[in-house]
Amino acid sequence: MERKFIYSDPYANKLTGSDQNYNFRTITSYEVDKNNKPISGTQETKLLYAPIPNQLRTPVNQSGQIGGFEKGDENGKNIKFGNYAIAAESEGGKPYKFLKYTDTDNKNGVIPSGNKVGDDVLGETAKKSLLANDGVFHKGATNSVINSAVKKQPGLSAVVTAPPIKPGTEPGATPGAATPGAADTDANKKPDKKDETTAATPATAEQFKAIADAAKGYVGRKDYPQNLKYPVDMNPNQDCIQFAVIEYQASKLGLDSNINTGLRTTTRKALTTITLPMPRGISDRNSVSWQNGELNSAQDALADVAMNAVLGGAGAGADSAKKNLEAATAGNKNLLAAIIAAKASEDAVGTNNLLSRAFGVELNPNMELLFNGPQLRDFSFSFRMNPRSPTEAKMVRSIIRTFKQAMSVKRSTSVLLLKSPHTFMIKYITSNKEHPYLNRFKECALTNCSVEYTPDGQYMSYDSGDIDERSMTAYELSLSFNELEPIFDDDYDDKNKDALPFTNIGY
Repeated sequence: MERKFIYSDPYANKLTGSDQNYNFRTITSYEVDKNNKPISGTQETKLLYAPIPNQLRTPVNQSGQIGGFEKGDENGKNIKFGNYAIAAESEGGKPYKFLKYTDTDNKNGVIPSGNKVGDDVLGETAKKSLLANDGVFHKGATNSVINSAVKKQPGLSAVVTAPPIKPGTEPGATPGAATPGAADTDANKKPDKKDETTAATPATAEQFKAIADAAKGYVGRKDYPQNLKYPVDMNPNQDCIQFAVIEYQASKLGLDSNINTGLRTTTRKALTTITLPMPRGISDRNSVSWQNGELNSAQDALADVAMNAVLGGAGAGADSAKKNLEAATAGNKNLLAAIIAAKASEDAVGTNNLLSRAFGVELNPNMELLFNGPQLRDFSFSFRMNPRSPTEAKMVRSIIRTFKQAMSVKRSTSVLLLKSPHTFMIKYITSNKEHPYLNRFKECALTNCSVEYTPDGQYMSYDSGDIDERSMTAYELSLSFNELEPIFDDDYDDKNKDALPFTNIGY
């Protein structure tokens, strides 16, 4: 196969926290088929680095080539590296491999003071920047390759640009290994022998079963006082709010193919119910997360390339890139090349407003408000309870105790695991039925339970010779709940979907 070469213009990058300019340029080659069409995956990029910056300012020939570098032809012949050393190489889009100074570099006088033949051309910090997707050097090299490819041929940039680096695929890296240049700490060292207790291997069905068996039981209360209510003589037809305590059930979503995506069942038996008067300030708030999204024309094209590459392979991605670029550059080829070069220059000098500063323009971001996901609802209730008799005082005590104990973390029968607290089903009740004119609730977790024992600002208790009757004269109970699941459209479905008007407010 024939190999073609493209050459970038020189560019400079600065590492974060440094005032030193690192001067680079790239040479990229790729194979072409018999129809002169670039072949994806054959790209090879050499990153050239000028270690002695002041030599770049001295023209060394009549053509005025900076730093003595001369571009070769499209077949890679007659390249003169001048004051540049080859610092790193990448083949087939893989992460860069770092090179050392050679005898040729020494002959050309490009090895700076303090270095010698056999030393790495780039330091550890520079290497890290070149191996990180968000590194200044990695972005600079990528933009340099793209810029030179756009000038050469429409669609070529998608073929010669390396994909993002996957963590753990850097030269010499292994999954779980430390990043290049990281300290050789005990945490980063690999054990001599495989430790079966800590090996990062997928759990087996038997191991999941062992965890499930250990999670079944817990140490703590199983039986609660039944039908708790305040006031004790509440009218059966009085509007009220009811809290049913239920044992938490994990959704198991994704762990068992036999379990549907309905998450949790709502038919679990209540451990007990607590009925209280209607709270103050009844309200609900349904929210959905939306956020601003931007996608300029270049990103749009790259996204289409990536999608086609995923669905149809690298060849399909390259074809898509060529078509998109040809369509986008119809009548504007020079303008697009200039814009890409300008954006690459922005990265090189560390600014993002070069076009605006120079020409008062900026790329159209195509800003749009995009759906970002559901949000969970939260509810807060406050109840003031004034016991009017010893019987009612004991009822209030049991209500507070039940809320506190039900929301507490459960210790499993194994010391290695903790079980989730109990959860709650909440209902507004009118005439012993769920209130059709107030909102409904999904299963909730009690996240906060606060009790004010002196709501009137001073300590007051009933006077009695029986310690079991020395209740506070008033209690202020505050409860905060969060629903376990988002609200979905189909949650509102009634048995008779065509019935109008609706029979309840829903969630």
